[in-house]
Amino acid sequence: MKLSPHRRRSLALFGAIFALLGAFFYAALRTGPLAAVPVVTAAVTEQSVQPTLFGIATVEARLRHKIGPTLPGRVLHLTVDVGDLVHAGQVLGEMDPVGFNHRVNAQEALLARAHSALAETEARIAEASARQDFAELQLRRQRALFATQTVSQEDLDTAEQASRIAAAAVASARAQQAVARDEIARVTADLAVLRQQQADLRFVAPVDGLVIARHVEAGTTVVAGQPVIELIDPQSLWMNVRFDQSLAAGLHPGLPAQIVLHSQTRRVLTGRVLRVEPVADTITEEVLAKVVFDAPPHPLPPLGELGEVTVTLPALPAAPVVSHAALRRHGGHLGVWQWEDGALAFIPVRTGGHDLDGQTVLLNGPTPGRLVVTYSQSPLDTRSRVQVVSTLVASRP
Repeated sequence: MKLSPHRRRSLALFGAIFALLGAFFYAALRTGPLAAVPVVTAAVTEQSVQPTLFGIATVEARLRHKIGPTLPGRVLHLTVDVGDLVHAGQVLGEMDPVGFNHRVNAQEALLARAHSALAETEARIAEASARQDFAELQLRRQRALFATQTVSQEDLDTAEQASRIAAAAVASARAQQAVARDEIARVTADLAVLRQQQADLRFVAPVDGLVIARHVEAGTTVVAGQPVIELIDPQSLWMNVRFDQSLAAGLHPGLPAQIVLHSQTRRVLTGRVLRVEPVADTITEEVLAKVVFDAPPHPLPPLGELGEVTVTLPALPAAPVVSHAALRRHGGHLGVWQWEDGALAFIPVRTGGHDLDGQTVLLNGPTPGRLVVTYSQSPLDTRSRVQVVSTLVASRP
């Protein structure tokens, strides 16, 4: 049967349309929205995990020294600037003495006068003691003569009176000696206070340290206790770290830590947990800890610099674990996609610790041996068609 040219053109057109529809559906099923999502699966294993804690930290100094005057006055000069390294005992500056030297000199003169008064009273004691010895000798002689009726009662009474007067003179001289010694002690104490105040006019570094602030400049009038210079002990640098409370079980002093400072991202510094603060942050639900360096970093980081701290916790008992990449959020819940008998199911889970290799402990959910999706080409849902592959091929842009 011979077809007309019009019939042949119609059949060719329909054939082309069907071919295009077939190609479209084939492409949709292979690469379009209806295509199966390539996924990589892995089995849940049972093993012991040594969990780690990761936290953001700031550099702080445990020992900060704020140095200032004990008396009000004017800053005369400062010999150090911010960033200078100083040693213990180094003079960092000085207050204007404002007549302190004259006061010290006057007090020293008073002390010399008190010593002279003491020497004078000691001489009086020696003189009075000599008079007393002579009076007692005379009294003994008069008593002996009175016993033989050689002298009268009046002569004996006179000798006894002279002895008592001599003894009173000695007692008076000794009292004056005590007063002189007390005066020396008082003047010496006052002089020591003045000398200490004079020494306090100098700002002296209490430890080897780094100057981090000059709060005032020379010529500024300050009050007692106002900080003028502030320095830190570089050996006392530590990291103030915040850890998630839900993952901080087992955190205790002495655990090893790795520290990465933002200014030294290519270096991993070692340290240890010095203490865990007894008060947590109720707003952020974080535990606070102090981590010290095994050796001070060089160069020294500025206070307040951020860093990351990773603490290795004690190993946990053997439990089901999965790769951290298998954890997904679906419907507001944390869980894993389980692949079993060709079907995909979302299983909510609770997690325990995780280690540096990315292994996370499962407290519930799939048992060891079950397959879970670790990687997928695109997000999954309960209606997703999946194709299990060994590796994912990066899609072309």
